[in-house]
Amino acid sequence: MVLSDHSIKQQIDAGRIVVDPIDPDDIQPASIDLHLDYRFLVFSNSRKPYVDVRQPLDDLTTPVEIAADTPFMLHPGEFVLGSTLEHIALPNDLVARLEGKSSLGRIGLLIHSTAGFVDPGWSGRLTLELSNVSRLPIALYHRMKIGQISFLQLSTPADRLYGSPELGSKYQGQRGPTPSRSHRDFDQP
Repeated sequence: MVLSDHSIKQQIDAGRIVVDPIDPDDIQPASIDLHLDYRFLVFSNSRKPYVDVRQPLDDLTTPVEIAADTPFMLHPGEFVLGSTLEHIALPNDLVARLEGKSSLGRIGLLIHSTAGFVDPGWSGRLTLELSNVSRLPIALYHRMKIGQISFLQLSTPADRLYGSPELGSKYQGQRGPTPSRSHRDFDQP
């Protein structure tokens, strides 16, 4: 069951869903609009001939920060990591879905490739996988509406929450765009 605006407000008021900061005007009929942070990770040409998912990948990106009114230009075919301005936290019986805004999708901006699912227990800012599939550069601005998050009720509370030590959750508590930590999957026995 997807939560309505009424249920979302109740969950926020009870402290069960955290979206910080939040403007009440960003609460839509069944979602909350999220905004773009000012930090990005831009993929740079590497001396490596390929991406090895078994190795740490921190050196594949360069951090870039934009000023308040300065656009970040996302070029055609470019892929960068961004972040939501909002810190999100979920209780043990809700999951969330991150989706793009239709008005941005209509100009060729995709905000996630595969990372649209938010587990129960999640806490942090969401990393955005930004892609421009159009033929023109797209100007992105700090604080612009970038996506929306909806919330779904689980059949029962989860036994093991995202961030539990036994799960080895890789991104709990992230505060900005975070590069892939896929190499940690290979460190597990």
